[in-house]
This record gives sequence, C-alpha cells and structure tokens, in this order.
Amino acid sequence: MENKKVVLAYSGGLDTSYCLKYLKNEQGYEVHTVLINTGGFDDAELQAIEDRAYELGSAKHANLTILDKYYDKAIKYLVYGNVLKNNTYPLSVSAERVFQAIEAIKYAKSVGATAIAHGSTGAGNDQIRFDLIFQTIAPEIEIITPIRDLKLSRQEEVDYLAKNGVHYSWEKAQYSINKGLWGTSIGGKETLNAKLPLPNEAYPSQLTKEGEEKVTLEFLKGELVAVNGKKDKPSNNIVALEKLASAYAIGRDIHVGDTIIGIKGRVGFEAAAPLIIIKAHHLLEKHTLGKWQQYWKEQLGNWYGMLFHEGQFLDPVMRNIETFLEDTQKTVNGTVTVSLKPYHFSLDGIESDNDLMNTGFGQYGEMNNAWTSDDAKGFIKILGNAQNIFSSVNKETYE
Repeated sequence: MENKKVVLAYSGGLDTSYCLKYLKNEQGYEVHTVLINTGGFDDAELQAIEDRAYELGSAKHANLTILDKYYDKAIKYLVYGNVLKNNTYPLSVSAERVFQAIEAIKYAKSVGATAIAHGSTGAGNDQIRFDLIFQTIAPEIEIITPIRDLKLSRQEEVDYLAKNGVHYSWEKAQYSINKGLWGTSIGGKETLNAKLPLPNEAYPSQLTKEGEEKVTLEFLKGELVAVNGKKDKPSNNIVALEKLASAYAIGRDIHVGDTIIGIKGRVGFEAAAPLIIIKAHHLLEKHTLGKWQQYWKEQLGNWYGMLFHEGQFLDPVMRNIETFLEDTQKTVNGTVTVSLKPYHFSLDGIESDNDLMNTGFGQYGEMNNAWTSDDAKGFIKILGNAQNIFSSVNKETYE
C-alpha cells in the first residue's frame, strides 16, 4: 500500500484545522500534525491544541518548543541590526515563520513523511517562506497547500468544517492572531483596506495600568541580560519585559509594506518588548559605537531584515551579515532606563563604561578639552577645501 503520510504544520487555527480535515477525508492521507512553538503558547494552550488535533483526526501530534534556538538563531541578530521593517515592524511573524518551516520539515523527514502541508493562502508572504525552506531542505518531499490550491474564503472553510461536524466560531474566524516571542500580529477586516484602524478589542493585550513605571534594561555585548537588575537568559528577559510593558498596552501599530509577491499588505501588531528592546539597544549603540560602525550597521541591518522578511534566511549572505553584526556588539554594554506609560514609552538615558560621550574630551556645544581654537580653525579650513575648489573653478554664485 502506498505510503500517504503527510505532516501538517499545525497551529490550531481555522486554516490548519480545515487542512487537517480535508487531507484526511478528501485526500486519504495519514495526517501527522506538528506545532512549532516560538513563544506564543503556554502549557495549557499547547495541551488544548494537541487535544483538538486528535479530535480532528490527527494520527500523531507533536508540540516542539524552540524558544532558545529561535532567539539564538534569529532574534539576537534582529536586535543587533535594530531591524524594523519600513521603520515600523519588528518581523514578529516573518522571522518565526522561517523557523517554524525549518523545524516542521525536519520533523517531516524524521517521521518518513512523503508530503508536508501548510495552511497558507495564495495571496500572502507565508506561502513563500514555507515553500522556500521546504524545497531547500527536503526537495524530495511534496508540498501540499489546500487553502491556496482551492482558493478558499474563510467562510468556505467554516462551512466545510461545519459539514464535517466541527464548529468553528465565525466571530473568532474574522481575526487572524499569531502570537510569538517577538510579537503578535493581528489581521482582520479592517486591515484589508487602507482606511480603518483595528478596534481596541482586537488587540490581545489591554490597558490594565495607569501612571508611569521605570524599567532598567542591561545589555552585554548587545544582548539583553537583565531586566530591573534581575539577570536571566535573553529569551526569559523578553518574556518578563513583555509582561511589564503589555500592561500599558504599549507596542500597538499597523505595518504597511510591499509583500514578496508584489502587492501592498497591511497588518496590525503589538510588540511591546521587541520595540522597547530595539529602541533601547539602538540608543546604547549611539553612545558606544563609532560613526561608521553605525552607518554600515544601518545598511546591513536593513538588508538583513529585508531578506529575512522575504524568506531568504538560508542564503549564505545572511551568515556573512550575522558575522558583521555580531562583531559590532563588543562594546555595546550598559544599562538603559525606560519609562513605561499608557500606550507608549520613552527612553530616559544610559549608563555605560563604553560611553564615547566622555567629558574628558569635551562637551558638545560647551567646552573642548582635547584641541585648541587654532586646531579647530585649521581643521575647518582643510575640511572645506574640496567645496572651495569646486566653487572657485565653476564660478558658483549660490544665489
């Protein structure tokens, strides 16, 4: 008998629930489900998803938690590069999708599956991220995408599940929420146009604190090693900061960008900890890195984020850029103080032994200690030489 074993990258949501039923009932596959947890689920939620998978007909379900691997291989470099897509979005979903794809295809190979499936539509970025990883790591394994191939609407998915004895709330189906260690994305009817904001209730975190709260973030070689003086591994520190900051409903925004397939896309997100960490880290770098380090970090960090966002994580140039980014972090050490307030935060300042704003050399706009006035005048004259020559030769009037 032909081996028809398929591994489905499963999240417990509408799309993957539909895929599970369809692959089993209509295609006759033995469906194995795997959830790759990149920080969006607690133990109770993981158990509920596993139970649901078996109820829907999964032959075998696995929950694989990869928080530390995800941090070490991805988030660390997104912080080093201060990566914000279009100066807005911290790659909350795009980064985790790449790693979910890597682990899912590895799992498929380990169980001897002949096919792997995911619930992406044909109109978004995730289909590309999954397929690029799958075809690179295991080109021999067939990729199956029922939602994309059948061009299904959410309502059609809900109706199919209902016909097969599975109730799925239409209200719940109207919003697609993807939660992970590096933020939560929210897609819904409002993000399908350019005009409407997401309603307050669409965001998973609601305002529960008023006033202002000070938080200190300690960085060592660019990594967040302590929150409020409590040392822990970076992945745990991200979780701790998210708990503190989400109570103020910080980190809400809507990202608009060019999708990989060439259409404009709009998605809401909340990412309190990622936005605070990136901004705090960037401020510390302004104090501890030289001008040209910062310049080239900005260029390469932007390229790194773009390639990562578009699923090109396995391209060897990504390892080259990571080497550069990591090398720049040797002096990015110190503590940043942040003020948390309802719906926003502010950076108060930094303390660092590597602070290049050293008063021994001078204070900007106040006093110089390392040069004379004659030194300054000579420097300015030589600095202006090239433009003075150009102006003279070309008889510029500058009117």
